[in-house]
Amino acid sequence: MMLLPQQYESPLHLPFNRACLDEQFELQAPGDDSGGEGYGLLLRGNKLLLAATEQGVRLPLGEWPKQNALHLGSWQGRPCRLIELTVEDKVPTGLQAFSLINDEPHLPIDILSLGGMARMILHWVKNSRFCGCCGRSMTWLPSEWGRYCPECKAHYYPAIYPCAIVLVRRPGEVLLVRKPIWAPNRYSLVAGFQEFGESLEETAVREIKEETGVRVHNLRYVGSQCWPFPSQLMAGFVADYLGGEVEVETAELEDARWFRVDDLPSLPPKRSIARYILDTALDLDKNKGLG
Repeated sequence: MMLLPQQYESPLHLPFNRACLDEQFELQAPGDDSGGEGYGLLLRGNKLLLAATEQGVRLPLGEWPKQNALHLGSWQGRPCRLIELTVEDKVPTGLQAFSLINDEPHLPIDILSLGGMARMILHWVKNSRFCGCCGRSMTWLPSEWGRYCPECKAHYYPAIYPCAIVLVRRPGEVLLVRKPIWAPNRYSLVAGFQEFGESLEETAVREIKEETGVRVHNLRYVGSQCWPFPSQLMAGFVADYLGGEVEVETAELEDARWFRVDDLPSLPPKRSIARYILDTALDLDKNKGLG
């Protein structure tokens, strides 16, 4: 298994998207566990515990107590179960902890993506323990990923939050923004959550105006990426500058400015759709002689 590539054929093949693991993983309902020995997805916070071998890292294989394990599906033909460990729990002998959120995770793309999916599922499970209508404890719906309230009969399904992320361009320059919590000199694209009644295109235009004061046109969809930290779907766009001076929305941002394409700051890691959009757009510009 190869580690993360430096280029991606399309947004579909970015880490955390299902295409990265479909040949090895089949999602199944939590109640469809056939029992017996299986692979363990052991999560402790944002770290995945793996066995290191001469051939690379792999998921540990074993018997996992059903009361502590959640069946996710089938990995390489065997049951795959999610087990959460607390910070106080010791790392089992023979396993090493690998971060899912490092800029350069030392993991193959399939295991990284599977770990991200597990993190996303765990977040939803923790937030769907009790019914939002009556407050009673929830149980699993049979044969599907859903939760059910035996008291008021309400049904709940995984919550995924759509976001728009946008590269704004004008000849020879790109508009980038910075949040104070990011790594030093790290800049990225304007992004934000979809609001009630909005299309994703409307979200993109609104977020650019709110965060930077800039108006755009000619918005084009690029692709999307599952982002399981904790549960976003990032819809990527490119837009052209129409007008307006940059005015930083300081409640969320530390800075926003135009950068020349030949003098860029530190950019997001290549595993993100933000970097995919930047790399793709800048390569097209260079080929057209606009860079």
